Amino acid sequence: TLSGNSAKTPNRPTAAMDVEEFRKHGKDMVDYICDYMKSLQERQVIPDVQPGYLRLSLPAIPPEQPEAWESIMKDVEDHVMRGVTHWQHPRFHAYFPAGNAYPSIMGGMLGDALGIVGFSWAASPACAELEMLVLDWLAKMTHMPHHFQHESGLGGGVMQGSASDSILVTMLAARRDKLNQIKREHANDFEEGKFLSRLVAYCSKLAHSCVEKAGMISCIQVHQLDYHPDYLGLQGRTLQLAIEEDRRNGLIPFFVCAVLGTTACASCDDLESITQVCQREGLWCHVDAAYAGSAFICEELTYFLRGVEVSRRNVDSYNFNPNKWMLINFDCSVLWVRDKEKLTSSMIVDPVYLQHKHSSNVVDFRHWGIPLSRRFRSLKVWFVIRSYGVEGLRRYIRNHCMLAKLFESQVKRDNRFELVGQVHFGLVCFRWKDSNALTQYLIRQINDSGKLHMIPATVKGQYIIRFALCSEHAKEEDVFYAWNVIKTHADEISTTIKTLNMWTKQAFRNSITKEVDIEQEEDVGDAGEGGDGGEESGSAGG
Repeated sequence: TLSGNSAKTPNRPTAAMDVEEFRKHGKDMVDYICDYMKSLQERQVIPDVQPGYLRLSLPAIPPEQPEAWESIMKDVEDHVMRGVTHWQHPRFHAYFPAGNAYPSIMGGMLGDALGIVGFSWAASPACAELEMLVLDWLAKMTHMPHHFQHESGLGGGVMQGSASDSILVTMLAARRDKLNQIKREHANDFEEGKFLSRLVAYCSKLAHSCVEKAGMISCIQVHQLDYHPDYLGLQGRTLQLAIEEDRRNGLIPFFVCAVLGTTACASCDDLESITQVCQREGLWCHVDAAYAGSAFICEELTYFLRGVEVSRRNVDSYNFNPNKWMLINFDCSVLWVRDKEKLTSSMIVDPVYLQHKHSSNVVDFRHWGIPLSRRFRSLKVWFVIRSYGVEGLRRYIRNHCMLAKLFESQVKRDNRFELVGQVHFGLVCFRWKDSNALTQYLIRQINDSGKLHMIPATVKGQYIIRFALCSEHAKEEDVFYAWNVIKTHADEISTTIKTLNMWTKQAFRNSITKEVDIEQEEDVGDAGEGGDGGEESGSAGG
């Protein structure tokens, strides 16, 4: 019985940081971030640590008592930062850009501070309405048809966590739309499972693996089709033949994912011919422009969009990632649909506790994707667009495209290397002529040096090196530095091979084949003569 003095007052939780401490440490954190960004070039682009290093450096048991903020930040610098790959480093040329412009960071800070869970308009009207506004802005900026905009009343856009989310959501919507159509046609003998097992989707063999994963989650067969050997994109004729064959085999084609800017080499599918096939055959056409989509703010690059703008019926959905090439922090993928009802009808679940009096005349984004809870992500997009202006973002994109062409010219001048694919955007792919083994050995040596960071890919059975422009402030001297590092390592390999006789050359071939785990053995040859290399600035030193 709790009466009189027998009742004990429970320990009251104390805030780890009050408002004045947050004011002080928040300013310190901004200073830390500024110092980090300003001194990035002094750090090694990729860390020199082994798996499990952090567990050996930090306590295995969480602290029972509060720790000083200064102690936490000391461990950040001493241990966490020691294992960080610096994606904003001027020597980082791997994957694709990862935006983190200062206005985007500020928008993220404000969104985190507000702590909004924006699942519906009623949960926070500004959160829902600003998202609609910036999605319409982005559609206009990237020359998308009017029917993709919220103001059209037909379709609209929504922020997703990633392109993977966008592709999964559209595949689920297309699946529901196709099954509804089949149900109308087979009202007397409709069994969903029987027809679901026959549905088939299509993409190029160069499409991102998330298309295959979406098929696995959706219980859908995904047929990966051959791409054109020269421009490395899927053609409508290839798609047409696959559809006809699958129909003869009793399958039901329903969905195509076309790609603008493949991950491996930034190639583009032939969107115009693909959309014509989709319209003729009644397939949902989705366009994944995760990387390249940002580039379409530049008028001179919009020719890749032929097929999106010709007819309302040609493209059903479209996504790209501003968190790649538009300076927005991850996560921020944007998805548009031509017919919003087809998307929301496949996602809607409407319990009483989420309903509100304006439900019938506003957009509730909880019906536009898989998660219920949503952050105030539109703030960082709004901040960036207003801070840079569309013209400022164009200058940034065009600078990367120009620097990619500069790097391409360096590759062309060295007869040991060959280009793979065309250079349309901010990515250049190249390889050691006629040798997967030497290409793989070269990138391994470069990455191990810590002077640059690049990643490989495979195209047409060829092992290639991807050189991506990633830093917001990339400049010509960064390109010349990178090429100098590449050429220096290539020179060392060429010199080694030239000094070998027939027997030791075979031994060297065997050693690098074993080291880089090449599946098919190849003749190392004489590795070619070094090219001119051009007027290079910078040093091969780290």
